[in-house]
Amino acid sequence: MGTFSAFLLIVLAVLVDFFWIDVNRKRWGWMKNWSKFHKVMFFSGFIAVSLIIYVGLSLEYI
Repeated sequence: MGTFSAFLLIVLAVLVDFFWIDVNRKRWGWMKNWSKFHKVMFFSGFIAVSLIIYVGLSLEYI
């Protein structure tokens, strides 16, 4: 449960920052000319890499 909750917290923090907090696009402005497909691919890749790193670092404790 701890692994899933930590992963969920990271993903939710990034998504909330992108969609709700950063309304002026100061942090995510470099993506303003990207298509929706490229944004989805970026966030999917971010989630996949985060999951791989988190699981890889915690294999010793699982």
